[in-house]
Amino acid sequence: MSKEIYLATVKQHNTAKDLWIVIDNKVYDVTKFRLEHPGGEDSLVDVAGRDATKDFNDVGHSSEAREMLKKYYIGDLAAADRVKKSPISCRHIALALGAAAIGIALVYVIRRGVARN
Repeated sequence: MSKEIYLATVKQHNTAKDLWIVIDNKVYDVTKFRLEHPGGEDSLVDVAGRDATKDFNDVGHSSEAREMLKKYYIGDLAAADRVKKSPISCRHIALALGAAAIGIALVYVIRRGVARN
C-alpha cells in the first residue's frame, strides 16, 4: 500500500532545495532531479509544492519522462485532496452543441439547395 500524502504537506516542499510535486495524484520528490531536468531548474521550481499535472501534460512529456518519474515517487496524494474530475466538461458540451447546430444548419441549406434545383 502506498503512503498517502496530503497536499498541505506537499505545499511545504516548495523550494529548489526541497522540491515536491504532484502529477496525476502521485507525489514525487524531484529535488535531486532539478539540475538534470532538460527544461531547466526553473521550470520545476515554478511548480514546486503544488499539482503540476497540467504543466507536465501541456509540455507533452515522452513515455521515457513518465518512466523516469517512477524513480522519484514517494506516495499518493491523499484522497481528500484529489480533484474530482467530471467525465464531461462544459467545454465538451459546448463543442457538441456547436457541432450539432452546424450540422443542422448544413442539412437545412443542402435540402433547400436541392429543392430549388
